[in-house]
Amino acid sequence: MNTDFKPKAAIFDMDGLMLDTERPMVTGWIDAGKIIGWDITKDLAIDTIGLNGEDIRNLCMSRLGPDFPYAQFDVVLHRLFEEEFAKGIAHKPGLIKILDHLADNKIPMAVATSTYKKSAYNKLAIAGITDYFKVVACGDEVPKGKPAPDVFLLAAQRLGVPAADCVGFEDSAAGLQALAGAGIHSVFVKDLIEPPADVLSTVWKRLDDLGEAVSLF
Repeated sequence: MNTDFKPKAAIFDMDGLMLDTERPMVTGWIDAGKIIGWDITKDLAIDTIGLNGEDIRNLCMSRLGPDFPYAQFDVVLHRLFEEEFAKGIAHKPGLIKILDHLADNKIPMAVATSTYKKSAYNKLAIAGITDYFKVVACGDEVPKGKPAPDVFLLAAQRLGVPAADCVGFEDSAAGLQALAGAGIHSVFVKDLIEPPADVLSTVWKRLDDLGEAVSLF
């Protein structure tokens, strides 16, 4: 990709990228499993990162078998999430630095998340960052979730900026694949997962934290 590229808009993933939610979410998976009498491994919980609700369900059923009571598990899991996130949601390092920089320079920003709309807006509100974003595109608003490019293309469309003129920030392999498929320059900021080499080969920039991204604009 063009090393001299200057983005005209920025699209951010949410969980694990802007918000420190993935660690408590992994714990929630394990705890919800215990409550309903199933052993949910950390590996399964991590493998759901970046996926939308339908793809998460399909992954669980394929791993745990047709007897897994997914509907019951999902109710318990979301109750635990709501209780945990009601206590507050921490920002990932450098988040406000980059958001303030983009706002000061009038660069439009969007969220593109696999999380469904109601939960996404709730998290953004709890974290106090909703007002930074002109656009929020969610997992239940597109035909296919990440690693398909749909949610990023929707975000770019709603911003009114061509995908090729946007930069996208991600922490998951599925998200990086989605950005590549959308033709969006990608920035990887690691949270819990180191993506495979073939996925990393598509990345435009790799940063240690979001604050370092001010140099890209």
